[in-house]
Amino acid sequence: MKNFVNKKPRFKTKKHYKKTLKKKQLRLLRLQRALHEQNIPVILIFEGWDAAGKGGAIKRATERLDPRGYTVHPIAAPDDHELTYHYMRRFWKLLPKKGEMSIFDRSWYGRVLVERVEGFATKEEWARGYDEINHTEQMLAAAGHIIMKFWIDISKEEQLLRFKEREANPFKSWKLTDEDWRNRKMWDQYEEAIEEMIDKTDTGFAKWYVIDGHDKNTARVTVIETLIAEFEKRVGELEE
Repeated sequence: MKNFVNKKPRFKTKKHYKKTLKKKQLRLLRLQRALHEQNIPVILIFEGWDAAGKGGAIKRATERLDPRGYTVHPIAAPDDHELTYHYMRRFWKLLPKKGEMSIFDRSWYGRVLVERVEGFATKEEWARGYDEINHTEQMLAAAGHIIMKFWIDISKEEQLLRFKEREANPFKSWKLTDEDWRNRKMWDQYEEAIEEMIDKTDTGFAKWYVIDGHDKNTARVTVIETLIAEFEKRVGELEE
């Protein structure tokens, strides 16, 4: 995959992880303020395998930000009303104002992933989706938006371990559904769709960052560090 951010486990202790996380979160908060002051809108997209850790990565990236400046949008399947319109329509009202962040927990990439694999879109519909998405993101980038897209990656074996852990945990069992098990049976079809999605929609104005999600703590810090690096390019130098 392109742009694979391959990070081996780097935290030997929880104390080291928490200290590093806090430091990176503070830097991200300062950059959020700078983006707000400069009226730069941000779109962050999180996709990944079921149980890969999207929610955990989003939580750690946002938990110390100014809550007035970002919104997390968990995206579910479109309802009957939304299906009567173009699939991109429901996302337009969720785009950020200038100086704010819109964070998508799943996104319009459902057109070329779940809708493709599950047959909810025809081959003609999902095949033209790549160009439609690229044109949309190019338009938003030209208007000043920062667009960053994360794929949280784990192996099929790791996913099974996490499914079993969730199943055995009464506080997390609600996260595991029959649909998760059914999707797992279609791993190969999804893997093919993921590869093509990243290959065809990884652009200079809206890059994909593939994060190794096997070690959750490393993945979470890596996401934040990736955000920091990109934001620093846009806002210029900040005083420490």
